Amino acid sequence: MNHAPSSAALCTPDGVITRVELDTMVQALALQLAAEGTRVLATWLDNGPAWIVADLAAANGGLVHVPLPVFFTPTQVGHALQAAGVDTLLAANGMPIPWPGASVQPIQLAGSALTLHRRDVEPVRLPLHTGKITFTSGTTGTPKGVCLSNTAMQQVAAGLAEALAPLAIERHLCALPLPVLLENIAGVLAPLSQGAACTVLPLEQVGLSGSSRFDPARLQAAVLAHQPHSMILLPQMLRAWTLWLQHTHQRAPASLRMVAVGGAAVGAATLLAARAVGIPAFEGYGLSEGASVQTLNLPGADRPGSAGRPLPHSRVRVNAQGELEIAGSLMTGYLGAPEAVPAWWPTGDLGHIDSDGFVHVMGRSKHVLITSFGRNVSPEWVETTLCSQAGVAQAVVFGDAQPALSAVLWPLTSEVTEAQLQAAVDAANQALPDYARVVRWVRARAAFQPGTGLSTANGRPQRSAIETLHADALFETTVDTTAAVA
Repeated sequence: MNHAPSSAALCTPDGVITRVELDTMVQALALQLAAEGTRVLATWLDNGPAWIVADLAAANGGLVHVPLPVFFTPTQVGHALQAAGVDTLLAANGMPIPWPGASVQPIQLAGSALTLHRRDVEPVRLPLHTGKITFTSGTTGTPKGVCLSNTAMQQVAAGLAEALAPLAIERHLCALPLPVLLENIAGVLAPLSQGAACTVLPLEQVGLSGSSRFDPARLQAAVLAHQPHSMILLPQMLRAWTLWLQHTHQRAPASLRMVAVGGAAVGAATLLAARAVGIPAFEGYGLSEGASVQTLNLPGADRPGSAGRPLPHSRVRVNAQGELEIAGSLMTGYLGAPEAVPAWWPTGDLGHIDSDGFVHVMGRSKHVLITSFGRNVSPEWVETTLCSQAGVAQAVVFGDAQPALSAVLWPLTSEVTEAQLQAAVDAANQALPDYARVVRWVRARAAFQPGTGLSTANGRPQRSAIETLHADALFETTVDTTAAVA
């Protein structure tokens, strides 16, 4: 692995940035921010080298970094700026900044023309050692802020680097938005710490447009052009890319050694289908409160359908209620909440650890459905089975206090017909016991994406919003005829 100052650190559409050049940019920005009196820096930028320079400069300068996804609305940005006590905002030119009265200064950073916005604000009390505030949801005006220390993030990066060392990864392609903690830590901090180069392109060049559209053909083109050794994908991206490769009779480039998949359950069938077209997909598990990744399947230590074994930085156990708890790289606290963080964090995920140490995540404890027949069903179990069928990109299952389960399905492409979706439901039902089968389903009216208000920034569905949008089609209303006669 090449750690020489002249070796590549970042590969961009405009060329290579070496390690010494990156260090120089980081130090210069850190000095500029210090001179401005910055305490809390927010960034509102597309993927690119400027984002990485700002993130490293904040860490090196002892500042708090608040990364904001580009798909946040001005209202969401305004909430984050106020809640975190942001005094400096680095944004792309033309962004609708909801910050009246702020001073504006043009800035050139890593080849990009940006704008630095400054405003005097009252400091907000943050948990001790907070180095970054990541917002766990992009679907409302008041997303929750998770405060993380640089130490915790470095622990995760080091744990990942140790686990992935046998793969000798030298090139990583950033395919997720950099404000997503998974890409930030596993896709930037971990590779850079090991001397690997990060290929960082505008999101549109890797197939992500806005917050709700993904083009697998563009991702394939980017992977072919840059020949990365590793990538990170969300499950719906993996499914769409796999289907596109199948339909076009192509394969993923042989350069790939590791494609980590996280953000939601994947399912063994999806992983095996991806591998059949050359995508070395491996499922992992993590959460923002633990500074992202906690467990990961690896080549040679792989059990499809599980979330993998704990990484070197992580400890995982199951409590008496069947809930997974983690320790080792925990957050410093929630933004605006005074509660201390316990030594073992209850994840809210049900699961178990098998005799070989693989962690199995069964679903969210608060999502467990109890049918009107008294059967407990984890919707994620049924959803993973549905998403393993041809044509289904995303699925959300309902049925609490109902006699049978119902589902909202989002197809992989607009060409998927109602008949094909019905066939997918039928196939899934064959693999499920009678009490967990889907009796009623509807085609989703919008994709489960942050921009539609139907998912969090890392792809987890917003169940209440999906249920509200489709309630008229999901649940039949029974008319009380006796009341009508009276």
